[in-house]
Amino acid sequence: MITKLIVRGMLAGLLAGLFAAVFAYTVGEPRIDQAIALEEAAAAAAPHSHQEAEPAGHSHGEGEAPVSRDGQRFGLFLALGLYGVAVGGLFALAYAAVRGRAGPRSEPVLAITLAAAAFTAIVLVPFLKYPANPPAVGDPETINQRTVLYLVAVVIGILAVAAGAATHRYAARSEPWLRWTATGATTLLPVAAAWILLPEIDEVPQGFPAGLLWDFRIASIGTQAVFWLGVGVLFAFAARRRSPV
Repeated sequence: MITKLIVRGMLAGLLAGLFAAVFAYTVGEPRIDQAIALEEAAAAAAPHSHQEAEPAGHSHGEGEAPVSRDGQRFGLFLALGLYGVAVGGLFALAYAAVRGRAGPRSEPVLAITLAAAAFTAIVLVPFLKYPANPPAVGDPETINQRTVLYLVAVVIGILAVAAGAATHRYAARSEPWLRWTATGATTLLPVAAAWILLPEIDEVPQGFPAGLLWDFRIASIGTQAVFWLGVGVLFAFAARRRSPV
């Protein structure tokens, strides 16, 4: 039984990843092209006096084989497809762990609820503190720090959603308004604490178009929203076909 669930989750994740790749290609890629154009223009305008000190025939870019934009676009579909397969399998395991123990009794509703919880914990909470940035934004010297802080935000998001779910379950016999208030407070408290305590990272260069930054971030979180919506709906559809309500 668990094997069938994992296969179902991997297939749902694969399709959801491809849907997300189509969204990213349509909505996000034009913003990346604009950001790359800005980066190249800034590099062209920068002084190149350091090149005069280099030995003849030597270049920092020598031997490099950068991936073309077409290759990157193909990689987008490949990466999101593989990501979907891996995440879909893990989603199926989480679904098997909570089914019959927590959450809605209806299998399709449980699948969608679990996908929404995963999106909130893994994507939305970290994004609110550390939103994605396009090319030309970010200091390469701080990439390790930014990666660690983002992973910390992901862990906090998971713990916050898990705490809210546990509170909602244990307060099942309470008044509905009290149950939901306690659930919301338990979920939001660690998120608010993280928002206050985690350091800010603002590396957007002066003069970078605010509209382009906003559009890129919307495309970034939109891609994840399409992915998790796809996982939840496709997994729920498979569950409904297997066990009609």
